[in-house]
Amino acid sequence: MVTFNLSNYNPGPFILVGIPGLEQCHVWIGIPFCIIYIVAVVGNCILLYLIAVEHSLHEPMFSFLAMLAVSDLVLSTAGVPRTLSIFWLRAREITFPGCLTQMFFLHYSFVLDSAILMAMAFDRYVAICSPLRYTTILTPRTIIKIAVGISFRSFCIILPVVFLLTRLPFCRTRIIPHTYCEHIGVARLACADIFVNIWYGFGVPIMTVISDVILIAVSYSLILRAVFRLPSRDARHKALGTCGSHVCVILMFYTPAFFSILAHRFGHNVSLTFHILFANLYIVIPPALNPIVYGVKTKQIRDKVILLFSTKATE
Repeated sequence: MVTFNLSNYNPGPFILVGIPGLEQCHVWIGIPFCIIYIVAVVGNCILLYLIAVEHSLHEPMFSFLAMLAVSDLVLSTAGVPRTLSIFWLRAREITFPGCLTQMFFLHYSFVLDSAILMAMAFDRYVAICSPLRYTTILTPRTIIKIAVGISFRSFCIILPVVFLLTRLPFCRTRIIPHTYCEHIGVARLACADIFVNIWYGFGVPIMTVISDVILIAVSYSLILRAVFRLPSRDARHKALGTCGSHVCVILMFYTPAFFSILAHRFGHNVSLTFHILFANLYIVIPPALNPIVYGVKTKQIRDKVILLFSTKATE
């Protein structure tokens, strides 16, 4: 019978340092983080409320947008409250199960965000390249299948990371120079070979995200080809306008994501303070900006937001 050393699976609390080099400024750094987090929560909740109550927003595009809002809430909530507790309350200890839980939801929501953006690109492709078949292709049943499929895919990709960490013995320092638990940062504290952790943790998620980016690029190549074949300039402008908000969100998500991933793996000359500060901004700024971008660039949402607040003001 194989026996396991249970101490490896629950090695005791870890210490989250925060942002190394800026400990004296933690209280002040926490203020903008808190404000941006509140904007993210309020913005995404308003978006979800409007999509839920407004019948005119019960379309495939807004169903995917609601999924993105939920995933963004998970991403920011998994990281920011813990960060603020470190900054303001000096609550630096986190249990090993708590660390694994935070890590899972951070990585899961990141991979899920990427999959949702891919699904939204497919939605825009069908809407512009096959508008007459849009409602027959993206039926409610199909949307549910896509939602379940991308959620299950993200779960299957990230769950092994948890087990890769639980197999490691932690017999050295348990101090994590970060504000939250992430896979490679925790694995590097182990007193064992972490070759599998490094290459699974870096290779599988990044290849998954790259495949999403390739499919998004293919979708938009086909979209642009279809748009520039339209005879009317107004029609071309309208078609591109429906994709504008999505393109902005794609750039806001992937640009800092790839920088953070590559800097963590290869950027040995990148300052640790800058890297961790940037990693924290990444988990809070895109979730805060996404509902604003969609609210500004999507007429249906913009009109509903104006109506919502004008109604509140007259009550």
